[in-house]
Amino acid sequence: MSSQQQGDQTIGVEQAYFRNLAEGRFRIQRCLGCERHVFYPREICPHCASCALEWVAPSGRGTVYSYTTVRRKPEAGGDYNVSLIDLEEGVRMMSCVIGVAASSVEIGVPVVAKLVERNGTWSVVFEGAQV
Repeated sequence: MSSQQQGDQTIGVEQAYFRNLAEGRFRIQRCLGCERHVFYPREICPHCASCALEWVAPSGRGTVYSYTTVRRKPEAGGDYNVSLIDLEEGVRMMSCVIGVAASSVEIGVPVVAKLVERNGTWSVVFEGAQV
């Protein structure tokens, strides 16, 4: 359940996560044993040790738990933030908040997930949510 079938080949959970992103789908795992959500992708549930994990679409809504501002010169791309986001499903993920100045991110701010492509790689970022 935790790995994904690709033709005649089974791919690992991390590869399945990134393949979902590349196909425009944000998915996290949910344990069929204890029904808790899991992120970062795992083969075994860290809560109950079950191997029965399925891929589900999260709500995409979350809250900024913590953040830091990485300072860079403008010619190197300027400042950016690295943020820890608590999703409604109870998992925490590292990402960034876009659409605001890096120094304007605040703890407790509601955010919503968005898929973006940068240099051929898809990732999950967050924008401020309308409340």
